[in-house]
Amino acid sequence: MVRQLPPWHENLRKRQVKSPKIYLRDSGLLHQLLGIRSAQELLGHPKGGASWEGYAIEETLKILQPDDASFWATHQGAELDLFLIKDGRRLGVEVKRVDAPTLTPSMRIAHDDLRLERLVVLYPGTARYALSDWASVMPLAVLAEGNAQALFPRRPRSRTHRRTARRRPG
Repeated sequence: MVRQLPPWHENLRKRQVKSPKIYLRDSGLLHQLLGIRSAQELLGHPKGGASWEGYAIEETLKILQPDDASFWATHQGAELDLFLIKDGRRLGVEVKRVDAPTLTPSMRIAHDDLRLERLVVLYPGTARYALSDWASVMPLAVLAEGNAQALFPRRPRSRTHRRTARRRPG
């Protein structure tokens, strides 16, 4: 019923938040407890963004099944909603309930400090687009379809590996 997302902390030169984040895993139950009875009420509710974030985090974790999942935040204000490790790779996930997410200073800091291979912003829209060579925006619906590869694609093979893979014994 409740997800306790632990904080990620490394020996960085920044003071990092060390308290876990708590989410109700069932957004319908959350809405009931908050007295939200319609989609219209949810859109105008002060906890609407938190509800969206919790739902997106649950979907991401269910579909991607990472080796490790946490959030990251500093006392200076930088934060990352989800810091995932899967097969030794580092992925950042931000959840935004806006029409057109943009690259933020917090995302840049998380990318540099956590040495992220990739950062994905999940949002309720329909378009996919790049924010930089390491960050992109993706509709949550793409992930909710069960497409884990969309969020965390396999690394491309090196040219040498492709060449050897094509050779057939003689």
